[in-house]
Amino acid sequence: MKRIFIIFLPLIVLFSYFLIKTYFKADDMEKVEKPFVVILLGPPGAGKGTHAVELSKKLGLPHISTGDLFRENLKNNTQLGQKAKAYMEKGNLVPDDVVLDMLFARVSKEDCKKGYILDGFPRTIAQAKALKGKLKDVDYIAINLQVEDEKLIERITNRIMCRSCGTPFHKIFLPPKEEGKCDKCGGELYQRDDDTEAVVKERLKVYHDQTEPLIEYYANEEKVLSNVDSRGAKDIVFNNLMDIIDKNIR
Repeated sequence: MKRIFIIFLPLIVLFSYFLIKTYFKADDMEKVEKPFVVILLGPPGAGKGTHAVELSKKLGLPHISTGDLFRENLKNNTQLGQKAKAYMEKGNLVPDDVVLDMLFARVSKEDCKKGYILDGFPRTIAQAKALKGKLKDVDYIAINLQVEDEKLIERITNRIMCRSCGTPFHKIFLPPKEEGKCDKCGGELYQRDDDTEAVVKERLKVYHDQTEPLIEYYANEEKVLSNVDSRGAKDIVFNNLMDIIDKNIR
């Protein structure tokens, strides 16, 4: 019996190490001295929104996206929402100062006291520099989710969702049991207008022109950038994200 215990002792120690690493590092935000912010970068379809939701649950930090900010301000008819609506109704882009005011109003709330996760913001160097001024007393990192354009086009143009309950599917990676029918409620499946190849290619062009320069900015000027290959399985990509966050939380 003693010999068996000695043989398995290294395995017990190794298991205990991984158990402690999993449950007592990034999960325990109580021990973090400064607010901690994670900036997720990457092209459309790279998985920023998907992983931001899971990171929010794991870290106990709010997930903030520009889309959510717009919807919240428009729905509540705030002064900022009214400003944004005036530009949107004319078909114009909402100016940086309005977007930044929305963001700063959101992150000043109590639930952001320990930090937050930014999904798809900033989108330009000007926004990044304005954000930097807000993050003077905050620890932050930027993580770039890397996927080549061809893979992104395949991902996005094969996405479909239920018209009734909104459940997402994918023609290749997550097909419904019955073609054209939702597994959950039996509703009709459809493809969004902005998930066609022509629209996706235009969105990628805008990303490369306007947002991709942020990668160099955060790598060289801020020196806070890490890259993650986002082509693999969802759980592998998430674990790689958590490894980076664990190494930077202090």
